[in-house]
Amino acid sequence: MLSSPIVLRMPPEFQMTDEQFFEFCQINRDLRIERNQFGEISIMPPTGSETGNREGNLFGQLWVWSEQDGTGITFSSSTGFILSTGAERSPDASWMKLERWNTLSPEQQQKFAPICPDFVIELRSASDNLKPLKDKMLEYASEAGFQLGWLIDRKNLQVYIYRPGQEVECLDNPATVSGDRVLPGFVLNMSKVW
Repeated sequence: MLSSPIVLRMPPEFQMTDEQFFEFCQINRDLRIERNQFGEISIMPPTGSETGNREGNLFGQLWVWSEQDGTGITFSSSTGFILSTGAERSPDASWMKLERWNTLSPEQQQKFAPICPDFVIELRSASDNLKPLKDKMLEYASEAGFQLGWLIDRKNLQVYIYRPGQEVECLDNPATVSGDRVLPGFVLNMSKVW
């Protein structure tokens, strides 16, 4: 059974500012909430235990690499970013170069940072529809600063690779996925994700 998030469409006079949306997310922290560029709010069900474990594993692999590499920082799935379109998104795992992170003020770093990560990962659970995830990845790929993204489709054992200005690449049941030149030396072991 495929599930979709609950989408709330708000009249223009009820649109929240970025500050209000941040506060809305804080008082509803048990929910996974995003907002698209049109102001529609998506409320997603929590992930199941198996998907949560796989998500934690891929974040863990990225975090270990990032700590060893030292050129950037990682973010978990509970981190929100404000994209240039006004959309507020929370990738399942992400990474950003320190030089970009350090351009933000301390206040911007405390809330939903108004910047797109260099690298994002979205993990499809068995109940997720694929099209909204692909649309989200295209949204990231159109952002300044974005360099690489992976949409991991556990259901079909595929990894879609997004790079700015390039066609989407699809890998069938890879044993590993490489971070290329964006994350030199980072190789995601897919046996822990599948």
